Amino acid sequence: MAGFTLVELLVVLAIIAVLAALLLPVLASAKQAGHRVRCLSNLRQVGIAIQSYADDHSGQIPYGPKAPPFTSPSSFYPSTGAPTSLLSLQTGAPVGLGLLLEQHLAREPKVLFCPGADQPLDADAELAKVGRFQAQSSYYYRHGGNTELFDSPAGPNPAPSLRLDNLGANRDGVPIRTLVMDTQFLAPPDLAAFNVKSRTHHRLAFANLLRTDGSVVSRPNRDGRFTVDLREYGDIRDAFSRILKVLEAGDREP
Repeated sequence: MAGFTLVELLVVLAIIAVLAALLLPVLASAKQAGHRVRCLSNLRQVGIAIQSYADDHSGQIPYGPKAPPFTSPSSFYPSTGAPTSLLSLQTGAPVGLGLLLEQHLAREPKVLFCPGADQPLDADAELAKVGRFQAQSSYYYRHGGNTELFDSPAGPNPAPSLRLDNLGANRDGVPIRTLVMDTQFLAPPDLAAFNVKSRTHHRLAFANLLRTDGSVVSRPNRDGRFTVDLREYGDIRDAFSRILKVLEAGDREP
């Protein structure tokens, strides 16, 4: 029986290459879609944990602790109640969603990390920092909505409302609906030495949102509406207002 000629072999290889070129984008897209679905599932679990926390704390969402003196750009929690993706402060004290770890997410702490991260992130390593050093999750948490760069010397800055069933209105007068969402954060290269780095998800194309009623939605990041772009160093002073702004953009989403 005659074997393949060189021309026939080249034709077969060309067909395989064409098929691979057609299939790889489809497979990559399916993988990204799978990550988005898993991310939504994680957010749903976070929502259940927040509701459970509120049930145990007179209806209040996780809040605090009081921010320590702001002395370094690496401290991404300058004032009590700031919107943040941190799980713990530089002292190791749990903050924001990190307050859920001891009880309400003790068995499933990794739900605080999105599988669709665009940068390498070791969830186990971050969780191991809680109690010892600053740790960061994959999600912005609205917290108390405080955007000041320095805490009030008189004490914690009170949020307008911390009740899960009545968080009030945002700065635009729109009812607060978005409590947690994917970080889409672009940082200036100069701050990498302080561990302030870009942390984005889903290739910046989508953002997943956890609503105050516990529902979750995925919305396209059209025109970068959910992106906090701080690549210009001078914009850092406005960081927390911009983080709150993307959460407020989520409030307007259907």
